[in-house]
Amino acid sequence: MRDVAIIGTGVTKFGELWDKSFRALGIEAGMKAIADAGLAGDEIDAMYIGNMSAGRFINQQHIDALIADYTGMASRHIPAIRVECGGASGGVAFRQAYMDVASGVSDYVVVGGAEKMTDMDDAAINSVLDATADAEWEAGMGVTFPSLYAMIARRMIHDGEATREEIASFAVNSHFHGALNPNAQFRKEIKLDTVLRSGPVADPLGVFDCAPISDGAAALVLCPLEKAKEHTDCYAKIAAVTQASDTLALFSRGRDITSFRATREAANRAYQQVGITANDIQVAEVHDNYTVAGIMALQDLGFFPKGEAGKAVLDGQCRIGGKIAINTSGGLKARGHPIGATGVAQVAEIADQVRGRADKRQVENVKYALAQNTGGIGSAATVTILEAI
Repeated sequence: MRDVAIIGTGVTKFGELWDKSFRALGIEAGMKAIADAGLAGDEIDAMYIGNMSAGRFINQQHIDALIADYTGMASRHIPAIRVECGGASGGVAFRQAYMDVASGVSDYVVVGGAEKMTDMDDAAINSVLDATADAEWEAGMGVTFPSLYAMIARRMIHDGEATREEIASFAVNSHFHGALNPNAQFRKEIKLDTVLRSGPVADPLGVFDCAPISDGAAALVLCPLEKAKEHTDCYAKIAAVTQASDTLALFSRGRDITSFRATREAANRAYQQVGITANDIQVAEVHDNYTVAGIMALQDLGFFPKGEAGKAVLDGQCRIGGKIAINTSGGLKARGHPIGATGVAQVAEIADQVRGRADKRQVENVKYALAQNTGGIGSAATVTILEAI
């Protein structure tokens, strides 16, 4: 297997982008990444696109062909592959692109992620999201996506693993960084009381505990590490990309619902591959579709012992300049969560951190950075570790 590098990143603005179509967003992100890599379109060998549900959001299936067509790649007949894995669609697409290059099949691969969600009403959007849990035994019985995370939050509070204030503080942390990101959906800091007093969604979670509905796209260009210098002096080595799975339904996991085993397994495999521990990571993007998911991720990834992550976030240890910088992009909560784009955007953020190109969000002297992307209620997880060269 060959070593692989990221040589280009491209991210659109995230938010309610009424004036931009799905295809326009995908093209914008892809062209930005290719230009950043210093490549021409005729050098690309393959494309992978993370997308959860364009068939329902915009009534468009076969988006792999759509993106290939409107980026001009169809005339070259390169393979274009759409990848779906719930909220982890982008992360899994990235892993597939990595394996394509690492195996020697392709030299230059674009991996993108895109979602156009705001063309539907809230009830219809939520029905799509609910279907990434167990549609028959959870969603079909009236259990919603937010209520499943609310159950996790209630259990965490009951067990003394985190207080309500500590869980809410994760949103404050994400908004603090999101205010520094020009592409973020919400570029405004918030106070803890704002989260605690926000309208109820599923007790104990409120509106400010939940990631927004978003449009947006992100893209990366991958190539063999040995070829990276031919195009740029600014690249990041992909040290590890791992993936793990778990039961689709949350109830199938018994009483242990305040930890995602798929994240723990994927993280352990990644650390072993690189030969490091969680203590070596200086900046991380974690999947905070709900505040409680962010707290869980910090513990499952080994950044803090169980029961200590909430205290650390509340104390400011997860801000730039703290023990470990978490969600410097603003995370899903402040940057936005166009689902298929999320995993790719996470890797784009840590790639820019490793390359020293994160502008006001830059963490000093980054050697290792990590991204964690999950699908469903933790039923799928990818963990990516990038290394500065």
